[in-house]
Amino acid sequence: MSFIQIYDTTLRDGTQSEGFTLSGYDKIRVARRLDDLGVAFIEGGWPGSNPKDAEFFARARDLEWKTALIAAFGSTCRVKGGPEDDANIQALLAAQTPVCTIFGKTWTLHVTDVLLTTLEDNLRIIEQSVAYLRAAGRRVIYDAEHFFDGYKADPLYAIETLQAAIRGGAETVVFCDTNGGTMPWDLEPIVGQVKEAIQHPFGIHTHNDGDCAVTNSLLAVRQGAVQIQGTINGVGERCGNANLCSVMANLELKMGRQCLPEGRLRKLYELSHVVDEVANVTPNDHLPYVGKSAFAHKGGVHVAAMRRSEQSYQHVIPERVGNRMRVVVSALSGRANILSKAEEHGVDVSNTADVVGVLNDVKELEARGFSFEAAEASVAMMLKRQQPGYQAPFELVDFFVNVEHRRGRGIFAEAMVKVKVGNELLHTAAEGNGPVNALDLALRKALIGHYPIIASFQLADYKVRILDGQDGTEAITRVLIDTRNSAQLWSTVGASANIIEASWQALVDAMEYGLTVAQ
Repeated sequence: MSFIQIYDTTLRDGTQSEGFTLSGYDKIRVARRLDDLGVAFIEGGWPGSNPKDAEFFARARDLEWKTALIAAFGSTCRVKGGPEDDANIQALLAAQTPVCTIFGKTWTLHVTDVLLTTLEDNLRIIEQSVAYLRAAGRRVIYDAEHFFDGYKADPLYAIETLQAAIRGGAETVVFCDTNGGTMPWDLEPIVGQVKEAIQHPFGIHTHNDGDCAVTNSLLAVRQGAVQIQGTINGVGERCGNANLCSVMANLELKMGRQCLPEGRLRKLYELSHVVDEVANVTPNDHLPYVGKSAFAHKGGVHVAAMRRSEQSYQHVIPERVGNRMRVVVSALSGRANILSKAEEHGVDVSNTADVVGVLNDVKELEARGFSFEAAEASVAMMLKRQQPGYQAPFELVDFFVNVEHRRGRGIFAEAMVKVKVGNELLHTAAEGNGPVNALDLALRKALIGHYPIIASFQLADYKVRILDGQDGTEAITRVLIDTRNSAQLWSTVGASANIIEASWQALVDAMEYGLTVAQ
């Protein structure tokens, strides 16, 4: 069966997504990763439309691309004139890319009411624009904008626009669901009918306004499409484009259609997260295949079955896309969740009573406002403390926090902690820019003489959530602390009506975990 071309437009169509922005340098970083993954085409942007795209094409010309061909995107020439004197067409040539992708009008509504021209002139500019770029030595892909809406309005004219592009020399014509509202049961028969009418290689470009972009893309492949256009993580204007992460995984793992070089699908998870990191957006943990939660198991019944057979609640092996299976501990957990988490952290819980005890503690604490789904280090410490002979590295005796405002100095906080290490009582104080910072510094000051490794522990994040907001300032506060060292990151939780107590609970778990487990 033929190889399916993956045409990535994250750098162009993806950046039309609200809140998703890439600099010229960012585009190069993402493009290099896409090339390493092995996509066939990378659409870099619209030359001449903005300085960032100009920077990308200038940089791209000097780089070696192992797998992908770089494409420049633009429109057909203006109705009044020809491609030879059209600034948009000339900018495409100036980009010096091996591939040019241009879009033209398919829908009669757009031709007469938006482009304000005749149906005949629209066909002329499609054919002339493609032919001009071909004569200049470029490979041309033609995107038929609003193709499905256009086909429904006037099937014969929609096909005529494709034939104009084919006459001009387009190597692939792409059916675009630009408004993203075509339903699968409408799209598939249209693709089948058009395929028979044009007898030419075709591709598919879908938007996700009806939440059908991935499905519609795969149905087009079933009808013979040789190219799928989309974006990493499905970013794009309005509701986004077809998510290429899902498309590529489904093609190779579900449909037996190769779209990447052998073995490259394992890079999918990493690429998905790199794109989010470069664009400085929060990853969607619930994306299929590449989301952190895509193979996370929370329900006790599910986890119990998974311990006997991983196929029982997973549709593919996570490692095939570079992801991994995770077990989440919560109030919905069963004993299997606790056992799995103990094994993950190397904690021996051969005593069934210990497992049940930790499980009951989790359920009771979650009822009081704790949440252990994102605080696995706190769960690990609950398990560790159940081990026979376990000695905590330190024991709290007292702590005191004072926040003051003084004339000439402003707000500052002071904390005192009294802890025991073995038989030694340590009593220290520290000032900080806030009560939690002061507590953290005082505890470190007390322990660092016995545990110098604490100097490598860094507070990476501190999150506060108010539960039951209707209780106002009396509400339960949940605190999540992320701590890291040079090798790993761990998360701990505390909850209390007193934000200082909640912070202390999370802080103690973070220090104890780092001293006993994260070494």
